[in-house]
Amino acid sequence: MKNKFWIFAALALMLALSACGPTTINQAAQPIVRTLNVTGVGQTYLTPDIAYIYIGVHTESPTAADAVSANTAKTVAVTDAIKKAGVAAKDIVTTNFSIYPSQQYNPDGVVGASVYMVDNTVYVTVRKLDGLGKLLDDVVNAGANNINSIQFDVADRSAAVKEARTKAVDDAKKQAQELADAAGISLGDIQNINFYDSSPYPAPMYGKGGGGAMDASAAAPIQPGQLAVSVNVSITYSIK
Repeated sequence: MKNKFWIFAALALMLALSACGPTTINQAAQPIVRTLNVTGVGQTYLTPDIAYIYIGVHTESPTAADAVSANTAKTVAVTDAIKKAGVAAKDIVTTNFSIYPSQQYNPDGVVGASVYMVDNTVYVTVRKLDGLGKLLDDVVNAGANNINSIQFDVADRSAAVKEARTKAVDDAKKQAQELADAAGISLGDIQNINFYDSSPYPAPMYGKGGGGAMDASAAAPIQPGQLAVSVNVSITYSIK
């Protein structure tokens, strides 16, 4: 009876050890998937319908109080001109207000009295581009003497991005079929798709400052041009 018990125990131990041993997989049974990878590009063009502008007023005076007073009067006039051009109050945001002294020097290099400088800058969103040139003239006439950039954009580009993606996929499919035909192979199922959307980054348009009267009929010429939306799509096919 005891001998039978030890025989069964030995068999159980052998089975346990065999279960923990290394498992061998027949690699030859795994099929090798051959693939073809292509990248397609799609582009669409949009006409800008919105502009962003920094408009500033810079004033100088021997005293800080006088510099602030002069700057405030001009800034109020500039803001009123912006609103009269049809810009909503929510689209006018103050981005900078600073007061700082500037040491003055005479022609001989001798240090003179300090002059206080005040800068007040607003960030303006213009949604009616047909009146942008006149708006710039109006704010300059009102006292603005610092317009450091104009950037154009599109409020809603979702439809353009969708169209660009479709064009990119079509371009990738065309390339894949051409390569398959040239190599004498057939395309299988799509294994993987990656895409990258690039938003348009228009170059800013600089310049326009001063002050003083300007002829209302000579509005600043502004050309928004077009913005490009580009999409890259990478598609991997199995081949046979």
